[in-house]
Amino acid sequence: MPRILLIGQGACRTSLLILIRMSFSKGEILKTGSLHEGVSHIHRDRFDLVLVDIDQSGPRTLEMLKALSASHPAIRFAVMSMSDGRDCISASLAGGMHGFVSKRQSDEEILVAMKEVLSGGVYVPWSSARGRGGSASSDHMLKLTPRQQQVLRLLSLGMSNKEIARALRIAESTTKIHTALLMRALGVRNRTEAAFKAGKLLSEIEQPLDGPVWEQQNHLLD
Repeated sequence: MPRILLIGQGACRTSLLILIRMSFSKGEILKTGSLHEGVSHIHRDRFDLVLVDIDQSGPRTLEMLKALSASHPAIRFAVMSMSDGRDCISASLAGGMHGFVSKRQSDEEILVAMKEVLSGGVYVPWSSARGRGGSASSDHMLKLTPRQQQVLRLLSLGMSNKEIARALRIAESTTKIHTALLMRALGVRNRTEAAFKAGKLLSEIEQPLDGPVWEQQNHLLD
């Protein structure tokens, strides 16, 4: 069972801690309110997941976590914050984090996020990236933005995040957000399943890519 380190007041709140301990009853859960103390634990011990409340940790927290992620590649890192806009999520993923959870989410949703990150996925809150009240249902899949439709089509071809970013001329961190949201909405855990389901969904949406993007995509696939 996993060893989990919780850092910060939000990550260590009583209700969430109880739920985590119930769900990972055979695992080991450590907690600390201080990022400095948490970093010391990371350097000394082995962890599978580190969840950090970044609101109280100072302006250089993401920079520090990026360095930790690079030096401890076996650890999955996730952050939580009250600031859950697209820019904050994008900065977190660009900094090497494997997940972002909003403090506005319920304890149960945060637990789902932790399990998804532990399983090797990248988690972002659907409602935060799409707007309050968003849903990962098929109804929302039929109301994708033009950009999301483009990402979906390239995902259906099995392209990587880097290839999609290059084709659409957007940041790779932005592509990660779109891809993570689409994979959650499709109900899949890997890109192979995503490509299959995306292909089926696209037959319903049937909105082609713009010319320049399609030409760039063909170039990448040559």
